[in-house]
Amino acid sequence: MKELIEFIAKALVDNPDEVEVKEVSGERVTLFELSVGDGEVGKVIGKGGRTANAMRTLLNSVSTKQGMRAELEIIE
Repeated sequence: MKELIEFIAKALVDNPDEVEVKEVSGERVTLFELSVGDGEVGKVIGKGGRTANAMRTLLNSVSTKQGMRAELEIIE
């Protein structure tokens, strides 16, 4: 899933080399921290948060099918 998040984010930003995804696995939840370059957060979040919500929905669907729970945080 980390690779999927990274792929989507790199397609949205102007500086794809600055995109980084960290995966932090806990006992019940896996947290994905998506960091992008300065001024690029808006491009990943999208108008009205639609892009970020779509990414979270996709992540939740995939993780549920795999029997786990995952969350996405977008940071600059």
